Amino acid sequence: MKIQERTGAGAGRAAAPAQPSVGDRLPTPPRERKPALAALAVLLILVGALGATMLVLQAGDRVEVVRVTSDIQAGESVGENVESVLVAEDTSINYVEWSKLKTLQGLKAKSTIYKGTVVIGEMFADQVGVTEGKATVGLSLKAGQFPAGLKAGDVVAAYQVGSRSGSNSNSNSDADADTGSGGAAAGGGNNLIVDEATVTSVPGGDGDELVGSSNLAVTVTVDADRAAPLALAASNGEVAIVLVPGSN
Repeated sequence: MKIQERTGAGAGRAAAPAQPSVGDRLPTPPRERKPALAALAVLLILVGALGATMLVLQAGDRVEVVRVTSDIQAGESVGENVESVLVAEDTSINYVEWSKLKTLQGLKAKSTIYKGTVVIGEMFADQVGVTEGKATVGLSLKAGQFPAGLKAGDVVAAYQVGSRSGSNSNSNSDADADTGSGGAAAGGGNNLIVDEATVTSVPGGDGDELVGSSNLAVTVTVDADRAAPLALAASNGEVAIVLVPGSN
């Protein structure tokens, strides 16, 4: 009787589930793969990199434009006084691109453009009118009546020369001799027609080209009230010009 009870009790204990040992781990379920999320992450990385690249490229955009290397007076062309520079592209600014230099050289400056200026289209026009209060006068000068190397932009003084000037000077000298004053100073002062005139045009641009191998055609801009006496003296061939100190 006791033997059966022990057997039954042992059988009952053998039927209990075995516990895992302390060193063993329970198996974990496999991770669920999400290829759609991985693809989205890669796409976002690519979009971010592309956006950063575009910003860098946009910030680095440059355009080759024209800059003047010497002062350009109103009514003048830039000629060869230019150089190319790179500037940040800006559609709100009407830069004159270097590729359009030939077109630019056929235009005239509306006002003085100073050395080092990056030019824009609004600075030039096909034809430029004379500033109010000013007048342009054409001079036909013989050798010896103008300085060598005369060029557009120079500031000159115009004097009356020739027989009329000499007779005026002599008469003034005689009158001054009677009064005891300095006749030479009086005569020299009367010979001055214009104290400041701006040369706006010279054939060849260097003042060395003569018209008809004898005369140089020069155009100057003067105050309107001095245009008439200057034109009268010029018509008689009695004008000589000299550079004003500091004009270059």
